[in-house]
Amino acid sequence: MDLNIIWFLLVAILLVGYAILDGFDLGVGILHFFTKNENEKRTSINAIGPVWDGNEVWLLTAGGALFAAFPIVYATVFSGFYLAFMLLLFALIFRAVSLEFRGKVDSPKWRRYWDFAFVIGSLLPAILYGVAIGNILRGIPLNENGLFTGNFFQLLNPYSVLVGILSLIFFVMHGAIYLAMKTTGAQQERNSKIIPKVWIAFVTAYFILTLYTIFEAKYLFVGIINNPLFYILFILLIISILYIPVAAKAEKYGRAFIASSLVIASMIGLVGLSLFPRLVPSITNLDYSLTIYNASSTPRTLETMLIMALIGMPMVIGYTIFIYRAFKGKVVLDEHSY
Repeated sequence: MDLNIIWFLLVAILLVGYAILDGFDLGVGILHFFTKNENEKRTSINAIGPVWDGNEVWLLTAGGALFAAFPIVYATVFSGFYLAFMLLLFALIFRAVSLEFRGKVDSPKWRRYWDFAFVIGSLLPAILYGVAIGNILRGIPLNENGLFTGNFFQLLNPYSVLVGILSLIFFVMHGAIYLAMKTTGAQQERNSKIIPKVWIAFVTAYFILTLYTIFEAKYLFVGIINNPLFYILFILLIISILYIPVAAKAEKYGRAFIASSLVIASMIGLVGLSLFPRLVPSITNLDYSLTIYNASSTPRTLETMLIMALIGMPMVIGYTIFIYRAFKGKVVLDEHSY
């Protein structure tokens, strides 16, 4: 295993961590739209209040790792997806501001405004992340120099939009599981009823998307069937998906959350396995694709960054574990709550 493969795995791990952790608070933000009781709204916000900003550290770290290890990929993706990323950035800013500002003024109108900002700031990223992944899976228009030759509207193709819808559905389910785990009484009961309904929608959308992928991105299936790792990830995915409604019905929401997290990990694992060694496939010509070799930094840079990652990643993981242990249990509102 060379340094390029190691960094491919490290970036994938960071993306898995971000999708699991920020995925549920995006789902909580979307579900906030359907919450009418003020006390329940505050409970939802306080369920993610202590952790949401730490969750986004994983995205920043993944972006930094991509920039350091595969700078050509970073430049191509961020320039090609520029408008989409700006929209994503504004959504994340409004989401963060809404959490802090919502309770600063004792006014229903004021709270409704920031509730709207919170919902939109959660809804757009949940969709845009999926659209970005869909475009990577499908391939984006790159020329022989690895330069993006498309435009913003080409990114909104049916396949990528369907992936965006799938990510939206899944994050709603992930968020409902988290809220069922963190709340009590009627609010917990309502969220528990949401889980099986959204689960059905997710399974349906995932099945349709898999069939669509066979026709839209055939290259993803070349050679993967002969890889033993494919069967490990696929079996883990199926078992995790099937276990979610079982655990939710038994009111074992912690286990349901673990299963939901394993679904994310196995799906991203299958995506990475299908793409490898490509990072950004070219729909123009697969030979123009950016790979872990033609788009990487120098070996010395990869080696130096690996040393830094081996020091920094345990700190990030340790901090995450500490925060979640410190704020474990059900949400209890007090005078210091949001």
